Amino acid sequence: MSKAILKTLSVLCVLALTLALCVSGLAEAAAVRVIALKGPTAMGLVKLMRDSEGAGTYDFNIAAAIDEVTPQIVKGDVDIACVPANLASVLYNNTEGQVQVLAVNTLGVLYIVENGESVQSVADLKGKTLFASGKGATPEYALNYILSANGIDPEADVTIEWKSEHAECLNALMATEGGIAMLPQPFVTTAQMKAEGLRVALDLTAEWDALGADSTLITGVAVVRKAFAEENPDAVNAFLDAYKASVEYVNANTAEAAALIGGYDIVPEPVAMKALPACNITFIEGDELQQKLSGYLAVLFEAEPKSVGGKLPEEDFYYKR
Repeated sequence: MSKAILKTLSVLCVLALTLALCVSGLAEAAAVRVIALKGPTAMGLVKLMRDSEGAGTYDFNIAAAIDEVTPQIVKGDVDIACVPANLASVLYNNTEGQVQVLAVNTLGVLYIVENGESVQSVADLKGKTLFASGKGATPEYALNYILSANGIDPEADVTIEWKSEHAECLNALMATEGGIAMLPQPFVTTAQMKAEGLRVALDLTAEWDALGADSTLITGVAVVRKAFAEENPDAVNAFLDAYKASVEYVNANTAEAAALIGGYDIVPEPVAMKALPACNITFIEGDELQQKLSGYLAVLFEAEPKSVGGKLPEEDFYYKR
């Protein structure tokens, strides 16, 4: 082989190696950083998490508490986050519009459970003591709205013992004879697996819908940093497509999804297996997202303006493809 040919091949090899390194660097730089909370708001992601392992497209992180998530969004340490629905509005207002909502990922997951048969309707909560967690967040505002709409003063007619976390609320319920608590899934299922005779007395999503309001009880949404969305629209849209497919898989394949959920340490597999049908995992985007979420936020705003950050979000809050 001539020296000229060898030289040409050498140059081509160097160019190919350089191109490969550049492509690799771009792929790494383009990894979308996604964070979600343990529980239903993360469950719908598991198929996407598994499928993208090793691809370098996404960097997933599952957080145990919302306090771990909020600062990362504000500081720009993550690109997409799955958060409580009202927090999305708070973040939008606190960052002066630098957060947009991509999709609703979880509808209502709140239930009233009890050791007994005393609660058959919302009216039966009057005069009762109720263990609950989530003060200052969706659980408190949803409960207050439902109680008030049924003629019950949350401050005068019900004794609500607020706990710092769902696990503490669960412990109080199990330690109290005839105890009543408001719990989200999958904690409801965890409680029923630990305490024989514990029953679901009320589905707060059904109670919300029964009020006839032009809104839906929403637990969680996915949000994106506006700057990231403007700079990477293709990546955001690709994420939405993959996320939708993941949610559809989770809802259609309970056993397989439960195994993935347990494998990613979101909740134990046996709990996920029983809880998934009641977790209301969904995927709603576009105009339907705006219609449902704006109605829900309006209810919260009327009850307590600070629950949504002091004012309702503007049109640019809702991400549109």
